[in-house]
Amino acid sequence: MRADEVAELHAIMRQHGIPGTLTPVTPGDPAGTWRVLDAGRDVTAATLAAAAAARARRPARGFVVAR
Repeated sequence: MRADEVAELHAIMRQHGIPGTLTPVTPGDPAGTWRVLDAGRDVTAATLAAAAAARARRPARGFVVAR
């Protein structure tokens, strides 16, 4: 994932309780490619899938409260 997508993914992860830590693949290059680590394992693909699923969910009934 690119550096410009990190902030959006981090917000979705916090909002929906998706675990993981965003880190750059090359520690000295924060403008480069990033990945998601959880307990030392690369879980980028699973996290991106969970974030996409969370974004797609819509309330079936009730009120929507914007934050």
